[in-house]
Amino acid sequence: MRKPLDLLYRGSGALAAVFLAAICGVVLLQVGANLIDTFADWLTGEPIGLVVPSYAEFAGFFLAAASFLALAYTLRAGGHIRVSLVIQHLSRARRRWIELWCTAAAGALCAYFAFYSIRLVLESIEYGDVSPGMIAVPLWLPQSGIALGLVILTVALVDEFLEVLRGGTPTYLAAERDREGAPERNPSER
Repeated sequence: MRKPLDLLYRGSGALAAVFLAAICGVVLLQVGANLIDTFADWLTGEPIGLVVPSYAEFAGFFLAAASFLALAYTLRAGGHIRVSLVIQHLSRARRRWIELWCTAAAGALCAYFAFYSIRLVLESIEYGDVSPGMIAVPLWLPQSGIALGLVILTVALVDEFLEVLRGGTPTYLAAERDREGAPERNPSER
């Protein structure tokens, strides 16, 4: 089961990177259109009026998808902010219980948000909601990226919870220690 989950997390991170590249592409297209307009204005006295329709909306949709799809990958890589000022001074047994509580609470909250995000997607499909821009995009499309990202983050948090419950080191903690060059310690030791 480990391999498919790791593939899911890496795939989610890769998809987030694709959306970031799409943001870059859309913005560069609009910048290019603005430059062509400026040159046309200098040469002829009249701008052409080139515009990428709804480029700001698309960039926002892509940003939301990238942000939420990157959450699980970032968790596994130890990239989320963790306040460890207190728990670093606790015994390993107490740290383990705190890690269990934190991953369980975060998993429950993410499951709650994922559930309601999926409901929002289904409601947008049911009512035919579309964006108000020049290009009317069905809202369930950008909302799906958010819902999918939250579902994958929920799976990752349950995965981390089970790892700590089995007495292992959470991957985010191992990744943090790898970056800092500290020896890996299991929170269940001691």
